[in-house]
Amino acid sequence: MTGPVDVGIVGGGVVGLACAWRLAQRGLSVTVVDPSPGEGASHAAAGMLAPVTEAHYGEEPLLALNLESARRWPAFAAELEEEGGDVGYRDEGTLAVALDDDDLRALDELRRFQESLGLGVERLRARACRAAEPCLSPRVRGGVLVAGDHQVDSRLVVRALLAAAGRSGATIRRERVTGVVAEAGRVAGLRTDAGALHCATVVVAAGCWSAGIGGVPPEVLPPVRPVKGQILRLRFDPAVPPLTSTVRGLAAGRSVYLVPRARGELVVGATVEERGFDTTVTAEAVHDLLAAAIALVPEVGQLELVETTAGLRPGTPDNAPALGATDIAGLAVATGHHRNGVLLAPVTADAIVSLVTDGAVPPLATAFDPRRFARCT
Repeated sequence: MTGPVDVGIVGGGVVGLACAWRLAQRGLSVTVVDPSPGEGASHAAAGMLAPVTEAHYGEEPLLALNLESARRWPAFAAELEEEGGDVGYRDEGTLAVALDDDDLRALDELRRFQESLGLGVERLRARACRAAEPCLSPRVRGGVLVAGDHQVDSRLVVRALLAAAGRSGATIRRERVTGVVAEAGRVAGLRTDAGALHCATVVVAAGCWSAGIGGVPPEVLPPVRPVKGQILRLRFDPAVPPLTSTVRGLAAGRSVYLVPRARGELVVGATVEERGFDTTVTAEAVHDLLAAAIALVPEVGQLELVETTAGLRPGTPDNAPALGATDIAGLAVATGHHRNGVLLAPVTADAIVSLVTDGAVPPLATAFDPRRFARCT
């Protein structure tokens, strides 16, 4: 068994790498184990930092966590760009629009919910929506401007985190974890397909694969499942962008988002499917996403379709992350972020640093204790 190191992290997506970077900055020896860092849900993600437009009924504790992480993103992005490179951070805001009267009623209902929570939203008439985004369809009936919902390029974030974590002293082992090694109720290390790693603490940040880590009783790890999301990428001339900000829309009841990148990429997504570990891209999903996007922004129909992807979000029974310690000493988890993995990376990394260095997560994260699921069975 090689090592020892202070912390072994299972999973090299945005969450795992953010934890590695922050822990290494604190002077801890850190090794991330992942056969393909950044190639899972982080690779497919649109990178929206959208606590307000992602607000859902009954998820107020999660909303508080999302808002706090969004508040930390500007400083997180600035520091990460200095140490690892561009992350594509954009703060133009998000415009949510409705194509027909039924869509507008649904959007107004959501806006009233957001306003009841004190969130920063501004209702816009159809003319104001098209003034903000001239390529919107003339059929758009109205919308809501959310100035505080921003975006990053998740693929650039992964690249920057790999560089920053390495510069801070973290090691990446491109291997597959086959199990956790525990002795007398305490973590001793990790087994991989290429050997083993001795470490005092293990952080499971393996996304939708987190519940299947070997060597751990099933009830110890939270019940994380894959939630399939199909997503498209199109190319436009950066000098003539079809949109200047993220647009989320309802088109005849169908939800879609369009996220423009400065480098000429338009991300269109995404489905939400309970299909297990299936990553097939289907013609129906591509058709539906494009139909909704073109209905809202007709110019999308003339863009080049360059990529279709199906990613697997890590979902939990209550759609909230699992952050914190488990019943095995030295075993922690940072998983189950579902649709908010990129958004929650800063606050998750800070919570894991607090757990490893001080023995507990901060108060904001206590509602997301991974042991809450065992208590409900």
